[in-house]
Amino acid sequence: METTAPDLNHIKKVLEAALLTSPEPLSLAELRKLFEDELSADALRRILDELRADWEGRGAELTQVASGWRFRARPEMQQFLDRLNPQKPPRYSRAVLETLAIIAYRQPVTRGEIEEIRGVVVSANIIKALEARGWVEVVGHKEVPGRPELLATTKAFLDDLNVSSLAELPALDDLGSLVEKAAEPDEPPAAVELEPVAEEIEDSMLQEPRRAAA
Repeated sequence: METTAPDLNHIKKVLEAALLTSPEPLSLAELRKLFEDELSADALRRILDELRADWEGRGAELTQVASGWRFRARPEMQQFLDRLNPQKPPRYSRAVLETLAIIAYRQPVTRGEIEEIRGVVVSANIIKALEARGWVEVVGHKEVPGRPELLATTKAFLDDLNVSSLAELPALDDLGSLVEKAAEPDEPPAAVELEPVAEEIEDSMLQEPRRAAA
């Protein structure tokens, strides 16, 4: 008995329905369940790329982030969407954003190492604020006396920046100096000017991702 070839348009409609109505990004494994795993991961990835191209020039876009795939409003639409919900997301202090920048570019990193880089004591409340937001988590302990916690960013942090991996974070050269001699990790970290990096992260974080309406 002949097997009917899958209808590409039908597959795209199913993917659109799932992605437009999901409150969170969907991974390839989750999307394959829609078709009872009959589509390979490679085939599904190609179709998603086609679907992304289909939405070019529209108010919403299909993007791949760390947790999977999702639809979101294009950044240039944000000013209009804000009129529906004028409530602004919380603003974070310079200390919080600088700490986040250090963790993002030097992870995994201990609180003590962050303090060496910033040149000031890091309040426990700063780390708690980042953990509460879901941007930072403890990923282990450094094998030194006291075994301090190692901090790293989460998939949620990458999702909020709309990137799929740490490799997609803006280059240090584009943001200004974050850590002196960053290419030489064996060198002791020095206090540096973090304001350009913090401003870049703040601009990204204040743009709350908007899910396209179904």
